[in-house]
Amino acid sequence: MTETKKFASQADLEEKQVTFSQISEHAWAYTAEGDPNTGIIVGDDCVLVADTQATPAMAADVVRRIREVTDKPIKYVVLTHYHAVRVLGAAGYQPEHIIASQDTRDLIVERGEQDKASEIGRFPRLFQNVETVPPGMTWPTLTFTGKMTLWLGQLEVQLIQLGRGHTKGDTVVWLPEERTLLSGDLVEFDATPYAGDAYFQDWPYTLDNIAALGPKALVPGRGAALTTPEQVAKGLAGTRSFIADVYASVQEGVKAGRDLNTIYQDTYAKLKPKYSQWAIFDHCMPFDVSRAYDEASGHADPRIWTAERDIEMWKALEG
Repeated sequence: MTETKKFASQADLEEKQVTFSQISEHAWAYTAEGDPNTGIIVGDDCVLVADTQATPAMAADVVRRIREVTDKPIKYVVLTHYHAVRVLGAAGYQPEHIIASQDTRDLIVERGEQDKASEIGRFPRLFQNVETVPPGMTWPTLTFTGKMTLWLGQLEVQLIQLGRGHTKGDTVVWLPEERTLLSGDLVEFDATPYAGDAYFQDWPYTLDNIAALGPKALVPGRGAALTTPEQVAKGLAGTRSFIADVYASVQEGVKAGRDLNTIYQDTYAKLKPKYSQWAIFDHCMPFDVSRAYDEASGHADPRIWTAERDIEMWKALEG
């Protein structure tokens, strides 16, 4: 790594091809070659959307695709976690309710403003027409702890917290009859997990809890929809191995008394052969290693990322 990398993903300007596909009787996946995904459930009497896209202008494209398959009202928007790229498009659906775990709401209170500024600065392309985002935060109108069941007519939809991983508030959307899961960023496929706000030691166990549900189809946070049990298993295994490999490398460095910069260089070199072909690898690694270093050093909860901290960290590790 002799050349200085452009900060985060500011140099990533390439538009991605969107795919909108049905993955089970009531579920659709809106995916875009490693950009953030949206999951859609069309019930008997209304529609649920999980993860909104980053702006109302971008959400409008999701709505257009939904209207190709149903004219039912979009009643529910589910926030699988608090990150701006997942929630700031909510207004574009004009839902009756925005639902999140109480843990996710708590994170919006604690760090939502800082996260919004941080994310827009990191990855401008993902915030197309950012001026369409309403002022302030995207606030849930309903929160729950542990589990919540919605009935879309006769269709049962479960919102479940299966454990901490990508954040402490992670929520999955589960269709038990169809064994179909919308995972948010707990699972990625051919895309690098972002772990800057993660719980590295918890995440593999949370993935085990997802596997225990026995999903036949899954919409990951990034990457192609997984439409067979074998593909789902591959997505879970890939995510698990990346998280475990980052943490093992960082933990080894901390125990040996190495500094963050040395640990970063070592971990990047170790993981590059196996994972560098995944989307946003170079973007995620400094944030992921920084959080893993904190956790391995005894900081149980993630520190707040600000736009200023982002730049300082990047210069220290990549400058």
